Parts: sequence; structure tokens; C-alpha cells
Amino acid sequence: MWQRIQTLYLAVSTALLFILFFSDALSVTAPDGLHHVTYLGFNKPYFGILLGILFAMTVLALVTFKVRILQMRLATLAGLVALGMTGWLAYFYFKMPKDVVVFHWTAIFPLIAAICDFLAARGCFQDQLMVESAYRIRESRKRDRKKKK
Repeated sequence: MWQRIQTLYLAVSTALLFILFFSDALSVTAPDGLHHVTYLGFNKPYFGILLGILFAMTVLALVTFKVRILQMRLATLAGLVALGMTGWLAYFYFKMPKDVVVFHWTAIFPLIAAICDFLAARGCFQDQLMVESAYRIRESRKRDRKKKK
């Protein structure tokens, strides 16, 4: 399982999303001047739910290494959801006033996770092509042996 590069990409993506669960993506300055750190983005449950779904998809893609097609599809879907989450963070970045909100470096974790998910899907696709190619070669050899008899 760990010798395949897509497994490592999915593990990195899963680790980044796990870290994002417990880190702050932004700080909001309150009217009294004190910093109030928000977790899971702006204290909205939608972001936490989306992050939980994304985390579950990457974990499921990580453990379905024996079913390459399912793993490839889950990794692609997780990458698209992570891109959507990145777009959502970018929307709030440009919508919020600059003197009230400070984004931290952990806000780029969904983008990095999306890149890792797409690289993992590409690795799954290459593995599937290699397996299909080997299957075709094996079948053609069987046919050649039958023709010789």
C-alpha cells in the first residue's frame, strides 16, 4: 500500500485536513481591539461540515487502495471539493475588510490538499492503465498458445 505514490499523496492530503480541523485559518479583530481566533472558518458550521466530508472522502480514498477506480474517483471528487473550499476561503478573503480579518498560513491547506488529491488521482489512473496493459498482454499470450495447439 505505502509503496504507491498516490497513497503518500492521499496521506499528505489527509494530514493537512486533519491539522486544519484544529488550527485557526483566520483571526478576527473585535470592536474592542482584542483578537478573537475562530476555528473551522468564521464560526460557521457549514465550513466544519464541508471539512468533515472532505476529510472522510480522503480517508476513504486512502483505504480503498485495492479498488483503483473507486480510489481515483474519490480522490478526484475530494480535489474538487477542496478547490471549492479554497474558493470559499478566497471569497471571504476578498469580502471581509482587511483591517478586521487576518488570514493565517493554514488557510492554504485546502489548496495544497486539492493538488495532492489530483496527483493521487493521476497516479491511480496510471496504475490502472498499467494493469490493463498487463492484462491485454497476458490475454494475447493465452490466445497465441491456444493457436499453436
